[in-house]
Amino acid sequence: MLKKLLHLSDKGEKDLKRAIFVCVLANIILFLPFMVIMQAMQTIIAPLTMGTPLDTGRLWVLLVFGLLAAALYFIVYSVEYDKTYTTAYKESTNIRVEVAEHMRKLPLSFFNRKDLSELTTNIMGDCATIEQIMSHAVPQIAANTISILIVSVLLAIYDWRMTLALLFVLPISIGVIYLSRRIQKKYGERHVRAKLNVSKQIQEYLDGIKVVKAFGLSGEKSAALKAALKQMMKEAVAFEAIAGSFVTLSSIVLQVGIGVVILIGVNLLTAGKLDVIKFLTFTMISTRIYAPVLAILTMLAEVMYLFTSTKRMQQLREEPVMEGVTDIALPNCNIEFKDVTFAYNDEDVIKNLSISLRQNSVTALVGPSGSGKSTVTRLISRFWDVNKGEILVGDKNIRDIDPEALMKYMSFVFQDVVLFNDTVINNIRIGKQGATDEEVRTAAKIARCDEFINKMEKGYETLIGENGCTLSGGERQRISIARAILKDAPIVLLDEATASIDPENEVLIQEAISALIKGRTVIVIAHRLRTVAGANKIIVLQEGELFEEGTHEELLLKKGLYAKLWHIQQESMGWSV
Repeated sequence: MLKKLLHLSDKGEKDLKRAIFVCVLANIILFLPFMVIMQAMQTIIAPLTMGTPLDTGRLWVLLVFGLLAAALYFIVYSVEYDKTYTTAYKESTNIRVEVAEHMRKLPLSFFNRKDLSELTTNIMGDCATIEQIMSHAVPQIAANTISILIVSVLLAIYDWRMTLALLFVLPISIGVIYLSRRIQKKYGERHVRAKLNVSKQIQEYLDGIKVVKAFGLSGEKSAALKAALKQMMKEAVAFEAIAGSFVTLSSIVLQVGIGVVILIGVNLLTAGKLDVIKFLTFTMISTRIYAPVLAILTMLAEVMYLFTSTKRMQQLREEPVMEGVTDIALPNCNIEFKDVTFAYNDEDVIKNLSISLRQNSVTALVGPSGSGKSTVTRLISRFWDVNKGEILVGDKNIRDIDPEALMKYMSFVFQDVVLFNDTVINNIRIGKQGATDEEVRTAAKIARCDEFINKMEKGYETLIGENGCTLSGGERQRISIARAILKDAPIVLLDEATASIDPENEVLIQEAISALIKGRTVIVIAHRLRTVAGANKIIVLQEGELFEEGTHEELLLKKGLYAKLWHIQQESMGWSV
């Protein structure tokens, strides 16, 4: 059950069991000094009750045993630390990697449904929660419970009456926490939702900071963040108050147990039914045994809250990944859509689309904004699965191909380039992991990157900042093309690769693209129709449907939507301010 709740690996489960065992051992060893003290007290009291001389030799032996017990506890505690904390941190790291790998295999539709802040919380916050449970809660709760049971059995053998007086408050105290679980769960879930909302508001505020500064919206746009932070504070206070109240009530019930032990012990002692040593033993144990019980009660409240957080992790791990055959060899790179329908949520954006994109040719996708052009390229690369129909690449249904195996045949150049806060050479090497420095430099030269890279202070070893913030738009785009050239895939998808680029950079990028697409199956999306006038085939989409197709000349003769868009753009070229 714990393996499922905490999303543990087989090794993590074994390590958790070892941690519980060592914690039990440490708790039992912790009773050895107490037993030594009781023996010492018995030795000291014996001359007073029995008139025998003080056995100093026995006291020295007990002192040695006490020191050995302390040394043994230190050794066991060191092992306990390694088995609980160190293994918990390792397992948390493994879980984070597994979650990231799982996310990588999910369709893009999943990411459209989730906020970035929530996914970040899954990887960081929820994994930290599991780490907290594994290191600070589960081993201690299990160990304390087992230790208390063992000690209770031993005490019952020693004197069952005093043991009953000592332990009768335990079920009442635990019952208080158990009966409050629904209330604590309710307030815990509210607190978790408030924290998620704060993460979302912070993410939104930081993402839009340029707009906030440009339009002086700091007061207006920070109001939502302030409100979210205040709400989180209220929910945190409410949850702590509720949970703390029940834990405090349980603690009070436990403290009553000390008075009951003394009361019952005095009655039995005065009645001659209990000797002084037993009375002192149970009096001292009552102050010691309730400490681990109170720790259990406190951690139970914490665990109930923490398990609320792990539900999101459970939901994430249950999201179905995209699967398929990994060992695949495509006989050709022809692409065909057969009656394909695809919807975002419940709205169809591609409707009964049937088109063919031939190998070693350039096919352009054009049409008004929102006509489904980018969606077509993402369906080809299996970022999503279609709702109806099928897409064939090399005469094979891509639904039967593992997305990562399919990716080996495709390169992308997007309008919005994503770069990492790393060196130039490592950002280009993303196109082909393990590529040599020479291969990277060759790809950069073909993509017209070499000149501006060599002007940088450290050349290819220059750090380019978060998302390439130190580069211009044209430079970032050319690095993206260099990646695609380095990958050398037979299918190339270009999504508005020259949009929003100045004329000088556009020439360089066009030259780089010409080198990239030579001898490949190319699908290009463009709003500037003059950039695709030489394509082998132009497919015109309108509201997710095939409107018309043909060469540039054929479509102009049809005088349809393409011809209309072409003439509008030709007229706009003469506009001036």
